[in-house]
Amino acid sequence: MAMNPILMGLGAALGNLVGAAAVVRQERRSLRFIETCLAFGAGFMLALVLVGVLPEVFGAGSALPLAGMMVLVGYVVVHVAQHVLTPHFHFGEETHKVSANAGYSALVGLSLHAFFDGVAIAGGFLVSEKLGALFFLAVLLHKLPEGVTIASLMLASGAGRRRALGAGMVLAVATVAGVLLTELLAPLATYGLALAAGVTLYVAASNLVPQFQASKGFRMTAAFLGGIFALLLLGAFSLGAS
Repeated sequence: MAMNPILMGLGAALGNLVGAAAVVRQERRSLRFIETCLAFGAGFMLALVLVGVLPEVFGAGSALPLAGMMVLVGYVVVHVAQHVLTPHFHFGEETHKVSANAGYSALVGLSLHAFFDGVAIAGGFLVSEKLGALFFLAVLLHKLPEGVTIASLMLASGAGRRRALGAGMVLAVATVAGVLLTELLAPLATYGLALAAGVTLYVAASNLVPQFQASKGFRMTAAFLGGIFALLLLGAFSLGAS
C-alpha cells in the first residue's frame, strides 16, 4: 500500500505533542528515553544526509544547478531561525527561568524549523517512498526532543501547562504545513530535497551532537552509533530505488 506523505507528516508532528506532554506531566522516565532518542536520532539523521540524501541531490546536478546553494540555504536558514530569531535556544529540557520573550521567540524559531521538517518529509517522498519513509523516521526521532524543548521553555518563561502544550501543537501544525506547501509550490517541490539536506545536516551536527558530547558513560555514544547503523541497515545506500 502506498504511503501518504501527509499522513507521515501528521505522524511525525505527533512527536512534538508527545515530547511536550512528557515535560508538562514531568514523566522523568519518558524524558530519559527522549534524551536517548536525541542521540540515536543524531546518528540516524547524519547518516541519512551523508550516505543517502546528498548523493541523490548532487546526482541530479545537471537538472538542479543550484542544488549546492540550496543545501547551504537550508543550513543557514535553520541557524538564523535558532540563534538570531531565538537567542536562548538549545535542544533538550530547559531547567532555568527565562523571560517570556525567550519562550515566544523560541516558538517562532522552532516553528520555522518544524516547517522545514515537513519540507524534508515531502521532499523525500518526491524522490521515492523509501526516502520519504526514512525522512519520516529521522524527523520523528528529533520531534520528541523538539517538543521537550519548546514546552520546557514555555514553562520556564512562566507560561502555564496549557500554553506549553499549545506550543507543541503550533510546531505540529507547522510541520504539516511544510508537507502541504512542498506538494503545492513548484520551487519547494524542485529544491525541497536539497533544502531538507541542509536543514537535516544542521540539526544533526550542530544541534543534536553537541547536546550529548559532554555526557559521561557510553550510553549516549552507543545510541548515536546505533542510529548510524540503523540507517545503514535500512538500506540507505540504495535510496534512489523505489
